[in-house]
Amino acid sequence: MATLPPRFDVTRDEIACVVAAFYARIRAHPGLGPVFAAHVGDWPAHEARIVDFWANAILHERCYDGNPVAVHRAAGDVRPGMFDTWLALFDRVLAEELRADQAAAWSALAHRIGRSLRAGVVERMQGPGGVPILR
Repeated sequence: MATLPPRFDVTRDEIACVVAAFYARIRAHPGLGPVFAAHVGDWPAHEARIVDFWANAILHERCYDGNPVAVHRAAGDVRPGMFDTWLALFDRVLAEELRADQAAAWSALAHRIGRSLRAGVVERMQGPGGVPILR
């Protein structure tokens, strides 16, 4: 079976560096840190899983089989503004850790994925006009 080429030029090691730097920032973030800490008990395992997620999304490695929408829905404490904060922090890490072309390509992908997650997690919890649906 033929393998797909990477979406853009980045290595698995570079992915791992970005993920490590990002989660170091997440743990220190006053808004996102406590939310992640409530759900992540084993940071090295979590980061390895996220490296697999990005290696799958970018390098087509087929090493990730999770469902991010289901995981974030099940968390129960993901709120609309968190996605913008998450993406802004991720963009800063990309800009610091990678070449400009790599950062731009990965950022575009992250923003597409972020829009899908927001739609599947947060916007699904709201009715017309942004009114929360009570369950």
